[in-house]
This record gives sequence, C-alpha cells and structure tokens, in this order.
Amino acid sequence: MSKLLYILLDGVGDRPNPELNYTTPLDAALTPNLDALARQGVKGLVYPVGQGIAPESDIAVFSMLGYDVQAEYPGRGVIEAVGLDLDFQSGDLAVRANFATVDESNKIIDRRVGRDLSDEEAKSLAQTLNEQIKLSGATFRFVHSVGHRAVLVIRAEGESLSGMISNTDPAYERVGMLGVAKEGKISPYIKNAEPLEDTKAARLAANLVNEFSNQALRVLKDHPVNLARKSRGQLPGNAVLFRDAGNELPSVKSLYDRFRKRFAALTDMPVEKGVAKITGMHSYEAGGLKDYAAKAKKTLELLSRYGGVYVHLKGPDEPGHDGDPWGKKKVIEDIDQHFFSKLLLNIDLDQVVVVISADHSTPCTLKAHSADPVPLLVTGGKAGKDGLCRFTEKDCAKGSLGSLLGRDVLERAYSFLPR
Repeated sequence: MSKLLYILLDGVGDRPNPELNYTTPLDAALTPNLDALARQGVKGLVYPVGQGIAPESDIAVFSMLGYDVQAEYPGRGVIEAVGLDLDFQSGDLAVRANFATVDESNKIIDRRVGRDLSDEEAKSLAQTLNEQIKLSGATFRFVHSVGHRAVLVIRAEGESLSGMISNTDPAYERVGMLGVAKEGKISPYIKNAEPLEDTKAARLAANLVNEFSNQALRVLKDHPVNLARKSRGQLPGNAVLFRDAGNELPSVKSLYDRFRKRFAALTDMPVEKGVAKITGMHSYEAGGLKDYAAKAKKTLELLSRYGGVYVHLKGPDEPGHDGDPWGKKKVIEDIDQHFFSKLLLNIDLDQVVVVISADHSTPCTLKAHSADPVPLLVTGGKAGKDGLCRFTEKDCAKGSLGSLLGRDVLERAYSFLPR
C-alpha cells in the first residue's frame, strides 16, 4: 500500500549569513542523506501561509496540512489548550503565554527568560499564579507546558468571552485570527490587551487578560524561584506575555476524510499535539527534542502501521531565534546523520512519498520568523527527478515544483502516490 511521510523541519529556512561566507545554514551543512533524497526527487519553494506573512508555527503547520487558516484556524491559545488536554469549552478564552523578564520599569529584557527556565521552576511559578491571582467574576487555569511556555484559560461567570483581543506580547500582532511575527524593531514594553471588535465579550476578555498580567507582575516579583535565579546570575521569570487568544473549539474535516488514510503525528510541543488532535491524527512522542535517532525509529514504526505519518522536528528553530548560524548548521547536520540516514536505509521510495519542508523560516540575522519562502522536497512514488542535488534554499528555488502555497503542498504530494 502506498504511504505518505511528511516531515517539517521547524524554522529551517534562512538567509545568506556573513558568518557562513554568505551561505545559509542549510547550504553550509554537510547533509549527505538529505542530498541523496534530493537527487531522487523534485523541489520547489513554499510560502507556508501566504506571501508577505511571517507566520507562527501553529498557523503555518495548519496551512501546510492543507487547511484554510482564514476560515478554519481557532487561535494558538485554543490549539495549545487542546494539546494539553485542558478543560476548554467554546465561550472560554484560551491564550498562549510566555514567562518573560522585565526590569524595574517593566521594560522587557528577554521574552523567554534566557531560554533556560527549567520545567520545575516554571511549574512552581505557575502554581503560585494559580494560588494568588484573583480575577473579577471569572475563574482561570494557568498551565505550564514546556520551558518558558504556558497557556491561560479563563471562564467568565455567565458570560461568553471573545478571542478578538490584541496581544500583550509586542513581538507578535494579530491579523484577524492569525498570529504574525513582527519584523524589524518592536516596542520593548508589555502592551495592554485591547478589544478588536466592539462587543461586550471582547471588552471583558481584554480586561481579564490585563488584570491577570498586572497581578502577575506583583506575584512574580519576589518569588523564591526568581530570587534564586538572580543569585545565580540568571534572568528572573517575573512577567507573563500573552498572545493569540481564541474562544471556540474548531471543527474541521479530518485528514482521514480528506485522503482516506489514517494519519499518525510524531510531535513534542503542545501546539503540534493540538494541531494533530484537531486534524484527526493519532499523536505520539519519541525521545527528547533532539533525540533524532529515537524519532527515526518511531517514524519507521508508525509508517508500518499508518497510511500517513507527519513528523515535526523542532531543532533548527531555536538557534535561528538565538542568531546562531553555526548552531543551526550543527542541528541540521545532526538531523541528517541521526534521522535521515535511518530513513534512507529503511524506506521503499517506490511505495512511500517523502515530503520534506519547513513551517517557516527563522533567519539567524533576524532572530525571528520571516516571510521568506521555505524549501520543499518531494521524493518517491511518481514524483520524478528534476536534476538538482541538494535540499537548500538555492536549489529549491530552481526546482520543477516552482512556488506553492502551504495549503497546496499535501494535495500535490498526494498526487504523486503510486496507485
């Protein structure tokens, strides 16, 4: 039976970097296994959500799986709440949260607490927020997920809340229900949430988020976790930033109903797990974030049991945000050596169509998501070859697939399946 393997390398797209002799991390990396797959396939470039849009991962993945983000996307807060199995109902408010660091004037020093906030520390901070914050006429649950990340779910007494509110995180803006990363200079201060529609539900939602945000500054200021971190020379997690609110459980056509294949998803983060549940995929984990050998083994196992397998590898995104091109190059080489090498040896490309792309670009020179298109490789089945040898931005720009939108990738790959 023909099968489909869909792999997204989080944030792998980049721009020529002076530290790498004006090549990208993909171009500079030693990737013999990706190159072998590239020689056997066809390539192109993809705008994950649309031209001119620097997407967050959630809307990008939703789009890359073939869904209309303008009509079907519920907001990242909802997706992460679903991924964490929280008690969320339509009419509640779900918001993605980051622990962050601010100075005495509430100027943002680091949006992610130096990226070294441990799960144990974050859970302690979250517990204190749940115990000490009181909202007017509403209950809430603030749940830590991974590292500096968390989700806030608010339920108002006898009232529905609207997800149409602006972000308090100045690095992201709302475009309809979409969360879009801002490019260029951003304000270094926490913003107030504002209603984006003239309704009681939106005004109430914005007020409750601001109430939580202001109380969190007081509660976290002298928390024992933060005092201990400062004594060690680490940044304190003394603020919470919110973005991408939503208030409705989505109902979309499942991948099985669209392609008549059972899909599994290999994921790590709550946002990916939430997307998997919403689109009808069975979700699995394997190893830690960077245990690519374990993920390859699990991918092959799932491919033996399912008609479609979606794999999200988080690795390349973090060094992109950190502005570390050498680190990003190393992550790409690790994925090639420990993940793609095992796939190459154990997949029959006559029966399996392999799709490799990214959810967005995270250029090291920007330290943020960008609107740049991402590389795309489709190999196996009836895909054919286009004579290009590498999975890089440069080679993919010359590929026979041309430029695609993210929502069209899966349908195009499906057309290459052998019948």
